[in-house]
Amino acid sequence: MNMQTTSDSLLSGLNDKQLEAVTLPHQSALILAGAGSGKTRVLTTRIAWLIQTGQVSPQGLLAVTFTNKAAKEMLTRLSSMLPINTRGMWVGTFHGLCNRLLRAHHREAGLPATFQILDTADQLSSIKRLMRAMNVDDEKFPPKQVMGYINSCKEEGLRAHSVDAYDPHSQRMREIYEEYDKQCQREGVADFAELLLRCYELLERDAHIRQHYQSRFKYVLVDEFQDTNRLQYLWLKLLAGQDNCVFAVGDDDQSIYAFRGARVGNMLDFEHDFAVQNIVKLEQNYRSHSNILDAANAIITHNRNRLGKNLWTSAGKGEPVRVYQAYNDIDEANFIVDEIRMLHAEGMDLNQIAMLYRSNAQSRVLEHALFTAGLPYRVYGGLRFFERAEIKHALAYLRLIANPDDDTALLRVINFPARGIGARSLEQLQEAARQQDCSLWQAAVNKAGNGKPGKGIEGFVALIKQMQEESIGLSLAELAELASTLSGLRQYYLGEKEGEDRIANLDELINAAVAFTNQDIGMQVDENGEVAQSLLAQFLSHASLEAGEHQADAGRDALQLMTVHSAKGLEFKTVFISGLEEGLCPHEQSMYEANGLEEERRLMYVAVTRARQRLYLSYAQSRMLHGQVRYGIPSRFLDEIPEELLKRLNAKPTAKAGQDYNAMPSVMSSHQSGSQKNAMPWKIGQNVAHAKFGQGVVVSYEGNANDMRVQVNFGREGLKWLALEYAKLEKV
Repeated sequence: MNMQTTSDSLLSGLNDKQLEAVTLPHQSALILAGAGSGKTRVLTTRIAWLIQTGQVSPQGLLAVTFTNKAAKEMLTRLSSMLPINTRGMWVGTFHGLCNRLLRAHHREAGLPATFQILDTADQLSSIKRLMRAMNVDDEKFPPKQVMGYINSCKEEGLRAHSVDAYDPHSQRMREIYEEYDKQCQREGVADFAELLLRCYELLERDAHIRQHYQSRFKYVLVDEFQDTNRLQYLWLKLLAGQDNCVFAVGDDDQSIYAFRGARVGNMLDFEHDFAVQNIVKLEQNYRSHSNILDAANAIITHNRNRLGKNLWTSAGKGEPVRVYQAYNDIDEANFIVDEIRMLHAEGMDLNQIAMLYRSNAQSRVLEHALFTAGLPYRVYGGLRFFERAEIKHALAYLRLIANPDDDTALLRVINFPARGIGARSLEQLQEAARQQDCSLWQAAVNKAGNGKPGKGIEGFVALIKQMQEESIGLSLAELAELASTLSGLRQYYLGEKEGEDRIANLDELINAAVAFTNQDIGMQVDENGEVAQSLLAQFLSHASLEAGEHQADAGRDALQLMTVHSAKGLEFKTVFISGLEEGLCPHEQSMYEANGLEEERRLMYVAVTRARQRLYLSYAQSRMLHGQVRYGIPSRFLDEIPEELLKRLNAKPTAKAGQDYNAMPSVMSSHQSGSQKNAMPWKIGQNVAHAKFGQGVVVSYEGNANDMRVQVNFGREGLKWLALEYAKLEKV
């Protein structure tokens, strides 16, 4: 009687599909849980129901989450549902559960009882130490790139001897991986990727241990199944065996971590490998209004390889999705700030408003607008623009150009990128500066003498002197580019696994320099570069001020800024999604990757479904890119939303639904010499490079390479420009 009453209370409040998922029979099942459909409740209630009805003991099931936070939340909810001690339950992340299993079977796994786990920083340090011992050139083989290679191999389930190597570079990488494995074994340590691989190998090799856990865990439950990589899926298959039930909860439409190794195809493989008869679709959304969900559904429908579902809600249509076409990125940021002020004045808390963007570099213009407006904000899951490591490095080089006696800046970059200056050399340099009562720079100059470019302190001195010489007469934007290029920063980040975002941030620093120069400060750069140096000093002060103010303290009401990747799993009353232009969202790199566009569309789907009540989508006719103007066209994702769901806050854009985006040339401003700036090269059917045409000139396209219609909108100066430049238009 009491058991029945408790069971009924567990199931109360569930909708029909949730109830079906929770009470499924003893079979493997796939739960397609749409955004805001209550998947955490379903997963936790499933565990509680299995225990309450006597189908399994708390120690007889295993639940896998992707974060420790999710695991703790699940255990807390279980404790409130059932009067059980959850302490001994196997609920945790892949890494946490593998660590637990390896501790119990360390001998069989070939590990010492007290083996230590290397975090990311420790692993990188270990790899650097090994590479020094192997005399590996860290410029040809950047340590972070080597670490990414090793981890990627492990996540594919490959040891060094199983990795293909086709050239001397890949052969050397394989050798480093092999030696790294030996070093870790000698020292009795394991990195994060090793925990899963070692655990998988143990279960595969040792039938007795494998059968023990297969007989123990009759039910295996997995959260965020769409984010599993290949090795995680193979591990689950081993653990489940032939007879156990796997309850996989996920959403193929929210698989956005391919760059981390996530494999959305695991969901299709799971359906086949486990002979899944029950696919339950949780489609009722408890988060957003209908207009927002209909927009998300319309976008994701264009993806082909879907398991298929359609979100709906009983909450009503709500407000239309607002679309704003800005003249440029600054206008876009100012519009967003004005709307936020209005919403806040109407009583909405700032922490219920999120500003989303595709890549980190886009935050700079938004942050500047918020800084100017005095609105508090936090960058969720990351750092503010001027606090990011690559920006601080570039600014440190600029500071040394302006003032080489800046010891703080010198210490930051004297060995970054690495140039063979170790801790001992720095100690000697600092001691010399103390004895000579001078700056570190002066001590370095005294030590270097007439040093030539190369490694070591002599090479660093020569580099800074070269920067100072080449900076004469350069604009502020050119100085920013000089600092990021000549220093080696740009080349260094090219070698990183996720260096693309860092390089984009360095490009955005050039844009920041252009924007700062364009302010009405009434200064000109003379031939000696004296005013440029003064402008540089002002810019450095500006960067320090923006880095040091307006980041809201913890607990304070503040706006939330974040990339779409960081926003997954979160929700807000109002969401702004900015930069919806071809090349930004979808990202231009996605056009060259297999299934890249589909992942970008899933990313847009995730962004849209973060909004509960009000959604803003914005794009700019032009924005700064690498210090030059880029003329953009609206993202194809905007065209995929039915017009009846939208409220356009200004004139509709020229580009219309049905245009051939694949045939459409990209509209980019080139980095041109002075003699080219007034030219208008035009080649229909291939990429086009444009100069800045004049005030307010915007180019829009419609059609394809064989039938191209061009519309040019002009500002006041544009008509005069047209008369002079029309004759230069090359017709093909």
